[in-house]
Formats: sequence, C-alpha cells, structure tokens
Amino acid sequence: MDRQTMRNRLRLVLFLALALCARSGSDAAAQDIRVDSRAGLLSALADAGPGTTVLIAPGVYDGGLHVAGLHGEEGSPITVRAADPDDPPVFRGGTNGMQLSRVSHVVLEHLVFEGATGNGLNIDDGGVIDEPSHGVVLRGLVVREVGPRGNRDGIKLSGVVAFRIEDCTLTDWGDGGSGVDMVGCHNGIVIGCSFQRTDEGALGSGVQMKGGTSGVRVLGCRFENAGSRMVNAGGSTGRAFFRPALEASGNAEARGLEVAGCVFVGPGTPVAFVGVDSAAVHHNTMVGPTPWVLRILQESDGEDFVPCRDGVFTDNLVVFGGDGYRRAVNIGGGTAPETFTFARNWWYHAGSPGDSRPQLPATEADGVYGRDPRVLADGTPAEGSPATDVGAHAWDGE
Repeated sequence: MDRQTMRNRLRLVLFLALALCARSGSDAAAQDIRVDSRAGLLSALADAGPGTTVLIAPGVYDGGLHVAGLHGEEGSPITVRAADPDDPPVFRGGTNGMQLSRVSHVVLEHLVFEGATGNGLNIDDGGVIDEPSHGVVLRGLVVREVGPRGNRDGIKLSGVVAFRIEDCTLTDWGDGGSGVDMVGCHNGIVIGCSFQRTDEGALGSGVQMKGGTSGVRVLGCRFENAGSRMVNAGGSTGRAFFRPALEASGNAEARGLEVAGCVFVGPGTPVAFVGVDSAAVHHNTMVGPTPWVLRILQESDGEDFVPCRDGVFTDNLVVFGGDGYRRAVNIGGGTAPETFTFARNWWYHAGSPGDSRPQLPATEADGVYGRDPRVLADGTPAEGSPATDVGAHAWDGE
C-alpha cells in the first residue's frame, strides 16, 4: 500500500469517526425523559436542554409550578407533553396552574390545567421588559374552571414574542378576565382555539391584546358566550406595564392586529376596537351578537395616546336582532370612527329583514342588507346558502 492510499484511508476513517461522534452527540441532546410525579417533572425541567422532550404520565398533579430560565433552541425546542394525548395529565389548583418565566423555544402539548385561583397558565418575561420570552408554542391544551371570580385568565402572556397558541380549549376563566390575555406581546398567532363560558352575562373577553401588543393574529377560532367583548383588540393598561414603553409602542394599546376566519355565537359583542391603531377584522361569522356587533372605544387616558383608528371590518357575515340587541356599532368618545373601513359585509336582521342596514360611522362599499344568508344557529351555513363569499367559511386560511 503506497503512502497516498494510506493517507486517503486514514482520512476516510477520521471522517467516519467524526460523523459518528456528531450523530451520537445529537442523539444525546435529543432525549426523552418520562416522569410520573410532580417532583420528577421539576427535576426533568431543571436538567432539560435543547431537544429534550419531557413526557408526563396520566394522572392528577398539584398545580402551582413555577419554572424560570427554560431555554431550547430554534429547531430544537424543549417539549413538555402528555405521554398519552388521549389521557393527558391534569394540573389542578395553585395560584397559577403553571408559570414559565424568561423562557425560549419551549413547546407545551396536550396538558390540562384546571381550578387555578389566579391564571391557568402564565408565561412572562420575568419583569425584564427588554428581554421577552420567545419561541413559545402551546398546542392542544385544555384550560378550565379558573378563578372563578375577578380578573383571572385562562392563559396569560406578558412580554412574549414569536408565539403560537394552537387547537387549545378554554372554558370558564374568571368572570372579569380573558381566555387568553396578552400584555406587550408581539408577532404571535392564536389559531383553531375554542373559547366558551357556561355562565351567561359574564364580563371579560375571550382574547384580549393590549399593553403595546402588535402583529398578533386570531385565526379560525370559535367563541361562544365568551364574555362581553369576545375579542378585545386593545384595552386599558397601566403605563408601567407597556412592552415596549408607550412611545415605542406607537402610543397605542395595540397595533397591526388581525381577526379572521372566526365564528362568534352570542351573547356578547364579537369585537371591540379599544385604543387600537389599525386592526383588520375580516371573513368572520357572527350570530346573535348583543348588545352590539362591534365597538369603537378609547379607554386609555392621556393626550399621548392616539385615538382608536384605522380599523377594517370587511367580508363578515352578521346575523343579528335577537333579544338584547341594541344596534350594530357602539362608538365612544375620543375615537376616530371616520377612519374605519367597511366593505362587503353581509348584514341580516333575523327578526326584521327590512331593518338590516346598519348605521355605520363610514360609508360601506358593496354591503349586502336584508337577504337571508341561511346560516344555522351555530354559525354553519345551511345547504344552498347564498353567502358563499363572506364569513368564516370563506376564509382562505393562515
């Protein structure tokens, strides 16, 4: 064997050895840890790194967990999920069922949180406003029976960016709270989720986006009796809690929001624009809203706040006029309703079709008034519905 052949073979052996080491290192990082106790879960999370998956056995676990500094990596998150998605673990009680602070690239899947006295699930930046938690995915969670009184939220996000809340079910959060409440959150999606209260007449909201929140989309969700404002696009926040600070947030409670493909079944107002600077509400179905279809409000005080403005309400299917209905739009002081855009909405007063044309603060383009869209009480279009181009069923997806 000549020297060149030997060198080539040595290079090949070295290459294969390095490749094997790299693969072994990757396999070591991507490990599964199975736990069946609260202590075991906390220990696993303390040791978790990028690629770790913590699998939680069925059963009931005490709530009130608080974990800080959990960091995966992009493409290699830390995942916490049910070992058996058909028999998920239940975290019961605690002030918060679970609280995650200052985390990144973390996935929670198929977990149940119930009976917390504060928030069902709390994710935050640990009070370090310029270092938000990020890369958080919440998928297939069930959050229920939170509170039940006061400003208690199903899921509370404070200072979280680049997040996704998908296929989650939220039921009976605090009667003054929100199913999902966001303060200073950015570039996130709430998609395919269900929001429902079993007690009629509760205040609060299904989804609330405030405190400088921007670039958040609420897509393909279902809201049933989900508070007096089922989606609160904006809100009222103490200045110290804005993320980033008020001036850096464009002097608005929220900006650049989108609500699309959602079904709203009353009672309650489907969407409230509250101190928001630009929000698009399109291709939604709204059945039986009370007392209003939408609200335009300004609840944050101070001359440095911009007025609620530049809302878009288009391609929605609205069936209204039941008990408790007052009118289509409620407009509060200090707002700029003339900057709103209305187009191609289908309005039908079920009790009096001749009264279907609403009084809007701006002229609507190509609206349809008084024609029966043939929509069932649950928001599903009946066979032969003429309203094929508007409403949630006409939404073209994410």
